[in-house]
Parts: sequence; structure tokens; C-alpha cells
Amino acid sequence: MKLLTYKTQESEPRLGFLHNNQIVDMEDFGEAVNFPLPSTMLELIDMGIEVIPEINDLLADSDQESLDEISYSLDEAVILAPIPKPRKNIIGIGLNYTEHVAESARNLDTTGKLPQKPIIFSKPPTAVIGTNENILLNKKLTQQLDWEVELAVVIGKKGKYVAKENALDYVFGYTVINDISARDCRREGQWIVSKGQDTFAPMGPYIVTKDEIENPHNLNLSLKLNGVEKQNSNTKFLLFNINDLVEDLSTVFTLEPGDIIATGTPAGVGAGRTPQEWMWDGDVVEATVEGIGTIINTVKEF
Repeated sequence: MKLLTYKTQESEPRLGFLHNNQIVDMEDFGEAVNFPLPSTMLELIDMGIEVIPEINDLLADSDQESLDEISYSLDEAVILAPIPKPRKNIIGIGLNYTEHVAESARNLDTTGKLPQKPIIFSKPPTAVIGTNENILLNKKLTQQLDWEVELAVVIGKKGKYVAKENALDYVFGYTVINDISARDCRREGQWIVSKGQDTFAPMGPYIVTKDEIENPHNLNLSLKLNGVEKQNSNTKFLLFNINDLVEDLSTVFTLEPGDIIATGTPAGVGAGRTPQEWMWDGDVVEATVEGIGTIINTVKEF
């Protein structure tokens, strides 16, 4: 199921899902089938991944005429980030593709050694924006605005000391994140100023529930800047895969429903190019993950 948060001219942000190329309102659907459903993504995640098969069964028994009454065309709605304001910081993973480790060592202050354990940083909830929203460029802060397409994992249930082999049981679904980075804003090895500025976490356009993704470790991911491809790889090249990350992170701190893990970016970032490339006012960046979708954002100087 492709889940999204949307709004119309008449409504505040609402939870919906895609069906026959329309947005079906989740709460209205619940009322129509006499199965109470929430109006926000986090409330749905709190119900547990087990609710998704129930919704799918109810959907299969619904007629299109009834669905049309509680649906919107994609043209009628604005798609927001699927979780517009996460409860906690997004968990970021650094240097998690081998070739990105190498390119970072050439042009940034990293060692080039493969990490022995996941490198963890975070991005505040205020960094989140949706597709078609602007990435804000403050040239007083940065002259090195960079891109990073990533597969993101949305946690579906509370977990502590999760065994690697059970890790995917704790996943609710997957989305796309563009881990925007100001390369000249790192401070003594600390990344949060580089990674955590407002609008630096474009996310979406959907959360795809895990039952729709046969193998999250074999998904193509790519990024274009002004129509020119800059990144193209596959999640099979993750240094630490999702199972590894959930095991490691849940050892450090408790994972909870709605937590978001951005799993890292492959090679092809601007900092790794010769000469280096950066994003500027008016640039359009498109980040895509197979089976999930594409988020499109424009850089806006302010």
C-alpha cells in the first residue's frame, strides 16, 4: 500500500492512500467500511503493520463508486511529506556504501577506511519537507550545498536489542529521503549543522508498506540534478544493510513506531566530483528509489 499525507484547499493535512491513481482518504474510508481508521500517518503506524492486510481486505470488497466519493485526483491535492513532523530526529547513517567511502576520503576529511560499525548522526524534525517544496539555501551558512539520495526505513513497532534475523519484523515501510548536506558546515567532525538545517530532509512522496517491497536490499536508487543523472546504484551495495542497522541501533537506543532511518547514500555526490559540484538557487533535484517514487525539490536562496 502506498500511503501519503495530503491536503486540499478545503482541508488540513490528512492521511490517504493511492488506489487506481486516486488519493483515498483513510479516515473517510474507515467510516465507509465501519472500521475506524486515523487521519494521520503516525496514528496509523501506531496501530501496527498488522492493520495493513485488514485495510487491503476491506479495500478489495469495496466498489469503485463508493471509493470515488471519498477520493481526490492527484491534481486536486498537495502531497506533503508522509510524516510531516516526526516525533524524533531522523536517524542518519554515514558512509554506508563502499564507493561513497572512497569518494569522501578524496575530498572530505574522512579516512577512507571502511567503518567497522554504522556511523550515526541525526536530522531534526524541522528539516523535513515534502516533494515540490523548496530546499532553502542560506549562503551565509554554506557555499557547498550537496545532495544524497537514500532509502529510508520507517519503524513499525518498539524494539530493543533486536536480533539481526528478526529486524525486518520491526519495519513498517519504506520511503525516499534526500539527505541534503552543507559540506562546509561540519564542526570538528560533528555533522548535525551540515545535515540538520531547515528543509534539509526532503522525504516522500509515499511510505510504501513493507509487504509491497519484495526485497529492500535490491532496489535501484538514483538522483538527477537539473535533469542530469548524478547518482545511480542499488541497495544491494549497502555496507550495513537494514538488518544490521536495526540490530545495531536498537542496541544503542530503543526504536519506536514512526522512527525513520536514512540508510546512507551511494557514490556520486557533489563533494566527490572533480571538480566539485554544488547546488544553487533555482536548481531542481530529483531523488528516486525503485518501487517507492520520486521526490522533486527546487533550491531557493533566501
